Amino acid sequence: MPKRIVIDSGPLIALFDKDDKFHGKSLEFIKNLKGELFSNCAVITEVTHLLDFSVRAQVGFLRWIIDGGMTIVDITEEDIVRIIELTEKYSDLPMDFADASLVVLCERMKIGDIASIDKDFGIYRMRDKKSLKNVFLHC
Repeated sequence: MPKRIVIDSGPLIALFDKDDKFHGKSLEFIKNLKGELFSNCAVITEVTHLLDFSVRAQVGFLRWIIDGGMTIVDITEEDIVRIIELTEKYSDLPMDFADASLVVLCERMKIGDIASIDKDFGIYRMRDKKSLKNVFLHC
């Protein structure tokens, strides 16, 4: 069974922004990936917003998704309840909507690996108190 990884916006932005300091690492990560990436619309929104300097980069990112770059998982109403809990719990960081939605996605799909440039994922805990392994920072 291929490894399943939830991906945050940082590596995706870097993948499509050649000037991003993580661009090379993102390219290498995707090239060497032996698994399947999952994310959600909160991340797609963040990525396209932060790639707004280039319609070409935005469209390239969206085409990459369609071509099988990652699987999009819907955010449910039940997820929103948990997102609120997490946002309140980590309000001192603060935890944003996209980050909370990814922790919930990991919980729901029972995925312990995340790809992010954000070190906060080392602090966040899933409902079962397990930490997430940031496979991007440790690759």
